[in-house]
Amino acid sequence: MTARRTMRRQRGLTMIELVMFIVIVSTAVVGVLGVISYNTRSSADPIRQKQAMAIAESLVDEIRAARFSWCDISDPDFLTATSAADCTKPEGVGQEAGGGLRPFDNVNDYVGTYGVPQTYATDVIGTPFPAGYTATVTITQAGFGPAGSAVPADAGLRIQVTVNYDNSAVTLESWRSRYAPNN
Repeated sequence: MTARRTMRRQRGLTMIELVMFIVIVSTAVVGVLGVISYNTRSSADPIRQKQAMAIAESLVDEIRAARFSWCDISDPDFLTATSAADCTKPEGVGQEAGGGLRPFDNVNDYVGTYGVPQTYATDVIGTPFPAGYTATVTITQAGFGPAGSAVPADAGLRIQVTVNYDNSAVTLESWRSRYAPNN
């Protein structure tokens, strides 16, 4: 007789067991949905970083493709000069008058003064960067040889490009040596 009573009591779920089941399952569902929501929100971050890296790389490539010589490209001694004194039109820092859109004719045209950042908001053909991106270029003189060596202190340039987006930044650094084939 006790076995029959036990079997009757074991049928179905009690109200407490059902409530506990609902609480446990709903907690698990909320946790899974929270993880999915977090992944969806943060999935755009790598895309923004890749876009900033692409902007920085293109700007560094553009600058490195420009000349870095003693004379302005219009100078007849452009290829033969061994110092700025050999030029009738020495190359100066900053963009020449009437320079227009990039690319400029020399690496040092990308900044107004060595060591002072220059901000850009467009690509090489004048198309604005996507919203929220700004690029700064800093170029400083850097000699390659040890102090007192035959390599002049202005024989090299350190090029630093920083692209800011949201609250992050991507920075690329490159070096460029002066082109003086007869030096």
